[in-house]
Order: sequence, then structure tokens, then C-alpha cells
Amino acid sequence: MHSQRDAGFTLVEIIVVIGIIAVLFAIVLVAINPTRQFKQANNTKRQSDIKAILNAVQQFTVANRGLYPAGLSTTAQTIEKSGGVDLCSLLVTNYLAALPVDPLTNNGTAVMNCGAAYNTNYTILKSATDSRITVAAPAAELGVTISVTQ
Repeated sequence: MHSQRDAGFTLVEIIVVIGIIAVLFAIVLVAINPTRQFKQANNTKRQSDIKAILNAVQQFTVANRGLYPAGLSTTAQTIEKSGGVDLCSLLVTNYLAALPVDPLTNNGTAVMNCGAAYNTNYTILKSATDSRITVAAPAAELGVTISVTQ
């Protein structure tokens, strides 16, 4: 006959099961790595943003018979209202609905008011040799370089 004591789990068995669950949870958390996933998502947005800016600059150039936006130089400059290249009023509404900004700048909210101060945290430069335009995201995460040239 079995006694009343044999009916349940022992404390050691419960602790072992909890330990196994904790180890499995830690393995799953490391595999998923939500911080890395957010950084990869930010980099994907940066890639999309700089492509959109570059396409808008190219459309502007075609519409203006080969004239590039004023202020472009052969050194990388930040696309911003003051201190860099102000592209907002040239591109927004005609070629872009809003000027994209880095996901970690201004909470990732695109610039729609070109009269206000803004900073996209993206850079642009024009090659001295072949007039190609490069837009880059210097704040890219995970040690990657994000730039597009056309």
C-alpha cells in the first residue's frame, strides 16, 4: 500500500523542473535577442530612408535638367536645416511626402515642416570625379556601414 506521502512531488523534483525551465528560457531569450532585432529593424529603416532620399535627389536632378540641389559638395554633409545641406524645401511634397530621419533622431518622425529646424542624421555628398551622389547613415548600428550611391 502507498502512503499519503507518496502522492506528490518532492521539493527536489520541483526545484529541478524549475531549473530546467529557467535554462530553456535563457536559451530562447539569447536566441531571439530582442535588442539585436530592434537594431536590425532600425538599420533596415535607415537603408530604406537613404534610398528614398537618393531617389528624390535624382528625380530633382532630372526635373531640373541635370542641375543638382544647391549646397552639395564633395565632402559628406549632414542633411539638416543649418550647418549642412538643406534639402527639405527642394524635395518635400514634389519628390517625397516627408523627409525621412534616422530612427534614433526625433523619434524617427519624418520632417514635414521645412521651415522649422531639423536634422535627419543622414549625410550626402557628390563625387568630384563622376558626379555620383552618395547618401549614408552614419548612426547605423551593429557595426555596419549603410550607404547608397547612384
